[in-house]
Amino acid sequence: MEITGRIVKDASVFKLKENREVVNFTIAINDSYKPKDSTELKKITTYINCSYWVSSKSAKWLKKGALVELFGRIGLNVYIGSDSEAHGALTFHTSHIKILAFAKDREQTPEVRKGAKASSEKEPDDLPF
Repeated sequence: MEITGRIVKDASVFKLKENREVVNFTIAINDSYKPKDSTELKKITTYINCSYWVSSKSAKWLKKGALVELFGRIGLNVYIGSDSEAHGALTFHTSHIKILAFAKDREQTPEVRKGAKASSEKEPDDLPF
């Protein structure tokens, strides 16, 4: 199965028994549809929890805003909660990640980028031409 979406929060690495690590992250998939007998376009966003077991080194590239294409399978976690009710959650178990667009560097402000002048060094606006 293949899904494409944007990462909504930086990925996190969890250490488990026997030196195993898993990378967990969530993506958002935007979609739209027109209800029957309506001209209004409805927009919906679906959030999908994902796990990646292959390499924890990939977590440094899985930052908020990155557009990713994921290949894998859907898993279902079912459990009995403290309220004695059955609960379930879907997780996309990723086997391959393709980064389509890297996240923008949030440490740099829009005014100051590498190689650009700082906002205080801008040309004056009162030039005669």
